[in-house]
Amino acid sequence: MRLTGSVIVVTGASRGIGRATAELLADQGAIVVCAGRDEAALRELADRLGGSYLAADLTDPAAAEQLIQHALARYGRLDGLVANAGIGHVGAFAEMPAEEIGRLVDLDLRAPMLLARAAVGAMTAGPPGDRAIVFVNSIAGAVGVPGEAVYSACKAGLAAFAEVLAEELRGRRIAVATVLPGVVDTDFLQGRAVPYHRRFPRPMPPDRVARTIVAALTGDRRRRFVPRWLAIPARLAGALPGTYRRLARRFG
Repeated sequence: MRLTGSVIVVTGASRGIGRATAELLADQGAIVVCAGRDEAALRELADRLGGSYLAADLTDPAAAEQLIQHALARYGRLDGLVANAGIGHVGAFAEMPAEEIGRLVDLDLRAPMLLARAAVGAMTAGPPGDRAIVFVNSIAGAVGVPGEAVYSACKAGLAAFAEVLAEELRGRRIAVATVLPGVVDTDFLQGRAVPYHRRFPRPMPPDRVARTIVAALTGDRRRRFVPRWLAIPARLAGALPGTYRRLARRFG
């Protein structure tokens, strides 16, 4: 799809990856609808970028439809969706509160599905043209991270959903892609209950992920890792899970 003049919804745009993505899209001529929970941050961002915003809690099942309808009411069309909003949890699964499990499943898995459903309806009802949906996933969804069992499961489920949705939408000029970042230096990382102490991989800036998201919107590859070398452990985990797990235990 072409970015110039395209209307693109970006969730989790208050800060981090979502904010960097919204800024980059606007720089390339897109009209960005910024969604998140921090209304003040969204207002400032939308005013600066010349787009619009909607403060929404995507754990509410009604919020996805409201967001897409906001874009349609404002601009009359929808060309792209970047489903980026998400939360994590670090700790032993057996000690994880039930309500926290529900919160992760609601935001990391159900919300992107509901957003995609609403977006596909809006895209297919609009004028002809190429459109795209990008799900911001995580390397955790490809390899599974101990101590992040629910988060890993949600991201693995999202990857499976995106793959099947892409097949369902073949021939309808709606591309579907996933972006799988490694460790990103955002509030998501800083807000973990357990600090990140690893020397490798080092956290990367959110604008690096944003560049890959924009490339996914305009390209034809379904899966993109950031950095690219993360495709190696992901493939190993898929092909030889026992070998991968032994190496992960040894090298961390």
